[in-house]
Amino acid sequence: MVENLLPSRFQFHLQRLEPRRRLTSLLASHKTTLFTFLWIAAFGSVFLWQRTAYVGGSGAGPVGGRFTIFGKIKPIQPLPRLRPVVFDLRDFGGVGDGFTLNTEAFERAVVSISKLGSNSGGGQLNVPPGRWLTAPFNLTSHMTLFLAEDSEILGVEDEKYWPLMPPLPSYGYGRERPGPRYGSLIHGQNLKDIVITGHNGTINGQGQSWWKKHQRRLLNNTRGPLVQIMWSSDIVIANITMRDSPFWTLHPYDCKNVTIKNITILAPVTGAPNTDGIDPDSCEDMVIEDCYISTGDDAIAIKSGWDQFGIAYGRPSTNILIRNLIVRSVISAGVSIGSEMSGGISNVTIENLLIWNSRRGIRIKTAPGRGGYIKNITYKNLTLDNVRVGIVIKTDYNEHADDNYDRKAYPTLSGFSFTGIHGQGVRVPVRIHGSEQIPVRNVTFRDMSVGLTYKKKHIFQCSFVKGRVYGPISPRACENFDVYDEEGRLVKAAAESNVTDIDYDI
Repeated sequence: MVENLLPSRFQFHLQRLEPRRRLTSLLASHKTTLFTFLWIAAFGSVFLWQRTAYVGGSGAGPVGGRFTIFGKIKPIQPLPRLRPVVFDLRDFGGVGDGFTLNTEAFERAVVSISKLGSNSGGGQLNVPPGRWLTAPFNLTSHMTLFLAEDSEILGVEDEKYWPLMPPLPSYGYGRERPGPRYGSLIHGQNLKDIVITGHNGTINGQGQSWWKKHQRRLLNNTRGPLVQIMWSSDIVIANITMRDSPFWTLHPYDCKNVTIKNITILAPVTGAPNTDGIDPDSCEDMVIEDCYISTGDDAIAIKSGWDQFGIAYGRPSTNILIRNLIVRSVISAGVSIGSEMSGGISNVTIENLLIWNSRRGIRIKTAPGRGGYIKNITYKNLTLDNVRVGIVIKTDYNEHADDNYDRKAYPTLSGFSFTGIHGQGVRVPVRIHGSEQIPVRNVTFRDMSVGLTYKKKHIFQCSFVKGRVYGPISPRACENFDVYDEEGRLVKAAAESNVTDIDYDI
């Protein structure tokens, strides 16, 4: 094979040499090529050796899982000191091999931080590179949980390690099953000054077994979230990845002053039921920004309690800013409000949002029996890319905790502003279906242009809606809306009929 790659004059000459002379001539003529080959082989051997090299000490295992050349490890980011006192999980017996259960190590570290006192400035727990298997554990006040680059907290899959907790007071029942619910992998309640951050380390719920058991109805209790913080304030969650939650991924419940920034949330887009990304629930003063979310349900779902339990609890979600997100939801919507909204939801701004390859873009869902209100919701600069239905508001989401809800507890919906709605590959841009008992009032559209894939129906499919559309959309597409041109002059008054073009197929 080597001879066939050589020029013809060398082939003829080699045929006349004896075997020993032939080999000698070949080596002499091509020692440069041979040297190169040997050098590559030697380098490859070193590469393979480095890929399986082990180091001693508490960080036993491959060299950080990193590519190395002649023993030189790729530089890693130094861990910042964010609190006066800093602990390392290995100091409490942690072993990051993916098999050892580290629950006690986490618990001992949290206890040490809790003993520092509020006046000390708190403590920081560093989770170094490695795979740290654990059962659920609690946080404490004035604590920073820092996940280093290449670190991964793994939730143990066996549900017997997950504690059962009472139902949330604003829900009355477990969301999926009556009675208690499983706790979250990382949990905190009645806390202040909590930070979960890192160099994009990962919190992995290993939810695959939970999803299968739920689908086969093998669980007697509602699945637990990945991270749940309750009745707490001054919370920052930033610069981490969360993936494969058993249930909702990040669930702040009745919290104030929450910042969620620069996080990635992942779960399979199908086969991972109810793996919402972020669910603010009865929360006040919250910012969610600069995130990427692709999950098996809503990327974000704002909530405030369920039917009579949410009405009695009476804690609204209010003053929430969501901006600069890329989201996907094949099953539900990019950003949803409801359906559990019985404590009220108001003063929400959603801006600079890209929703791609999703069933719905923006969704608001409620029903008789919810009570409460949804009002003063502002959407700006939304891009819809291959979304089946762009904007959905519906009032028939009849899923209830029990049969004791008040059938006449009608929610009120008013004050929805949509500005700068653009995109392509959208089948139905707008579908708003109120009802005689739950009309949708004060809806405004400005600057809307969406590339359609299905043009047999009106751009606006609406019933029991009152609002305004400001050009350039055709007046014929906007039944139930006053239509104005771009200079604010009335082009068409709203139709007299309350019902037009109802279609529930999508």
